[in-house]
Amino acid sequence: MRGRFAPSPTGEMHLGNARTALLAWLQARANNGHFILRLEDLDTTRVRVGAADTILRDLAWLGLDWDEAWDIGGQFAPYKQSERLELYEHYAAKLETYPCTCTRKEVQAAVSAPHEPETRYLGTCRNGVTHPERSAALRIRVPDQQILWHDHIVGDVLENVQQTTGDFVIRRNDGAWAYQLACVTDDLEMQMTDVLRGADLISSTSQQLILYKALNRTAPEFWHVPLMHDYNGLRLAKRNGAPSVKNLRESNSNPHAILQDLAKSLGWNVTQPCQATDLLEWFTNSLVLHPSPIAPELAR
Repeated sequence: MRGRFAPSPTGEMHLGNARTALLAWLQARANNGHFILRLEDLDTTRVRVGAADTILRDLAWLGLDWDEAWDIGGQFAPYKQSERLELYEHYAAKLETYPCTCTRKEVQAAVSAPHEPETRYLGTCRNGVTHPERSAALRIRVPDQQILWHDHIVGDVLENVQQTTGDFVIRRNDGAWAYQLACVTDDLEMQMTDVLRGADLISSTSQQLILYKALNRTAPEFWHVPLMHDYNGLRLAKRNGAPSVKNLRESNSNPHAILQDLAKSLGWNVTQPCQATDLLEWFTNSLVLHPSPIAPELAR
């Protein structure tokens, strides 16, 4: 079993990030597997200096260790996406793609029907670019068909990516590789067997499965965990001012108490501060391993 935590070094980790990392770590350790850290730093305009090192310090402070990462290397190095660009070029060449010069504003303007998703691309450049003087993104041709996949937490997900997203971008018009292609490439190359991540990435999974099928490769198992919310019911996020793990660490908070709070946020009745290893049994016996019914908003 090979699992991973793949943060972006765009700021400090908040408790929601930490909880996802904890669950991914527990899954790997509960299955005598490998826990891998990968840095998703493709968007260099948003990378913050020192953020990658801070992530490592935060995870270590919480008692989470790792088997492969950008600081210690491993058999599938490098573990920074910014250092894996040739791999993305190699995988992109295997896909049926076409250049697209449409701007985001033009894509949204083309979607006139009120029931259409705002971000759906209608294939304007499928048969030739409309503005050859512009820099072009690269889109993959997506089949117009339903895709059914199973998540070990959410349950069955049914989606027609052509109808919800359309032909999606695998390389931006500035030359940067898009998340979907980079993620699939790295999970294949690093031989990931299980991907545990936040439920906000469920829609991305359907797109990624299109890539797995186009590459004629087997996808890993997926586990999309619920997002963490604050007392007002808002999703924890950096932009909402969620407390960072770094601030807690530097203010001499008790990491064992933080782990207890993270466990309680999952509905686990952990009655005292604990170490990460103390939560292995809770993870094994929790709903994380038992699918819930299909999420209605994902049924199409």
